[in-house]
Amino acid sequence: MSAPSLASFRRIVVKVGSALLVDVEAGRLRDAWLGALAEDLAFLHGEKRDVLVVSSGAIALGRSLLKLPKGVLKLEDSQAAAAVGQIELARTWAEALSRHGITAGQVLVTLGDTEERRRYLNARSTIGKLLEWRAIPIINENDTTATNEIRYGDNDRLAARVATMTSADLLVLLSDVDGLYDAPPRRAGAKLVPLVPRITAEIEAMAGASESELARGGMHTKIEAGKIATSAGVHMVIASGRVEHPLQKIADGAPCTWFLTPANPVTARKRWIAGSLEPKGTLTIDAGAVAALRRGTSLLPAGVIRIDGNFARGDAVIIRGPDGVEVGRGLVAYDAEDAEKIRGRPSGDILMILGIAGRTEIVHRDDLVIGSM
Repeated sequence: MSAPSLASFRRIVVKVGSALLVDVEAGRLRDAWLGALAEDLAFLHGEKRDVLVVSSGAIALGRSLLKLPKGVLKLEDSQAAAAVGQIELARTWAEALSRHGITAGQVLVTLGDTEERRRYLNARSTIGKLLEWRAIPIINENDTTATNEIRYGDNDRLAARVATMTSADLLVLLSDVDGLYDAPPRRAGAKLVPLVPRITAEIEAMAGASESELARGGMHTKIEAGKIATSAGVHMVIASGRVEHPLQKIADGAPCTWFLTPANPVTARKRWIAGSLEPKGTLTIDAGAVAALRRGTSLLPAGVIRIDGNFARGDAVIIRGPDGVEVGRGLVAYDAEDAEKIRGRPSGDILMILGIAGRTEIVHRDDLVIGSM
């Protein structure tokens, strides 16, 4: 199995982290690097490809402009720093792209914009219109209002959600390393994994923690982003952003890690389900139910062996096998209390147990996404 070619993708989301964009020690942007990346983006744009950028950097730029001390900022300080930095970030991208005759459009999103279906569709429509007008959307979390409880937490997962929301076919995560290694990259003998056909427990075990103060993600969240993207039909590549012209380097075959998508097509609705960042609970199912789901059936109460979480009908839930491995995600047809009452029981007993003739399935196959989530 060979790695894809960058030239084969029509809609590409590129994620740029703070540590790549901002030289914190010098308190300024990495202008030369940004200029080279803008050239790469302009080349893709000139080939009539749709290009979107998810860019961190608002807080980092704000704290540099305000000359704030190093260290962890209080919430209100980081929000205020983001308010200053976001203006600078938008100006920077607009100027870099305008040198190539390209218009930039700023899009600030919150967690609710991708997790609530109605707002998700509104955000998708706005970004779609910018692409129709041949602008490049520059997307970031609205750090001026986000709190720890209502935030994505990292721009890797945000980028994955943007990729699924906009029906992109490729997500590029530019990182401080050139891909996923089978051991910590600094360890002698560590080898780059060039191709990941499917995210397995073994692949997840390879992910390490971030060592950068500003890059909140780290490899663990990149793997989480990969689960979201690939399960929704989006290929993903992790590549080094420490080089100039990083997208051209990918096109030229530089070392990187490609994550492939399943062969089955994914509907827009299932893209949303697959990418849900805030599932409200977990259904643990037996081995027979796992096999049945992978054959394309709905999840029946009889196959559920454990209920966790406080969810309501219609909420997204994670579905795990008896070994704890995630099998997929879906929209549950019962509140947690009722689901607990009917778990492990035949569907024919639902009326007797609940006093109402509810749905036969606890998660219908139309509301279910099976994959390496």
